[in-house]
Amino acid sequence: MTYDTGSGRFTLPEEQAMALADESSPCFLPGAFKVIAATFSANPKIEQRFKTGKGLGWDQYDHRLFEGTERFFRPNYLDNLVANWIPSLDGVEAKLKRGAKVAEVGCGFGASTIIMAKAYYPTSTFIGLDSHKSSILTARKRAKEAGLKNVTFVAATSSDYPGKEYDFVAHFDCLHDMGDSVGAAKHVKKALALNATWMIVEPFANDRIEDNLNPVGSVFYAASTMICVPASLAYNGPALGAQAGEA
Repeated sequence: MTYDTGSGRFTLPEEQAMALADESSPCFLPGAFKVIAATFSANPKIEQRFKTGKGLGWDQYDHRLFEGTERFFRPNYLDNLVANWIPSLDGVEAKLKRGAKVAEVGCGFGASTIIMAKAYYPTSTFIGLDSHKSSILTARKRAKEAGLKNVTFVAATSSDYPGKEYDFVAHFDCLHDMGDSVGAAKHVKKALALNATWMIVEPFANDRIEDNLNPVGSVFYAASTMICVPASLAYNGPALGAQAGEA
């Protein structure tokens, strides 16, 4: 904060405001603080899991994890999903503008699904899928508030959700901590139409540990230890962690 004695006003400098006060900024951080608070409250459970080797399911954390995760990732989706990521895929943007059938797996509160549904309304139809039923209820409420009739939300696991002949399937920041990542991939292959596209967005990581030893990697390893690995282990998954590189 800066203070001007003449006007008696405090000011949050522009670069700090981008990170702390602008909800639409791609570097808005307060959502991350909610996630951190949720992991601190989960410490006693996590300690027991370290001793037993068992995991901690996504639904076993408190509400701040779900709220914080959506609030942390949504600004990046707002800034990049429709403007940069989808246009970078061969032929997908044109297909969505003409009318396509789309599934987003692991949609959480539906932020990214709703962004796409708004952008390609009313020609394309969207279904958001998540195994966490409370998140699906929130997503339905937000879609209703947005007045969108081309999106639905369904509680289902990543390896048995309904529908087929999808033109576009997306996993945003969730494939690495699913209980059955390989099963999820196989189900996508079965559910895709001919010449369809699967889009995977993951936290950036290098394949070698030593190349992840930087400030961002440290934060992601901490989140991986407290959330991603336990969540995968809870469903007998591979526990890839948030710092799983492309290999």
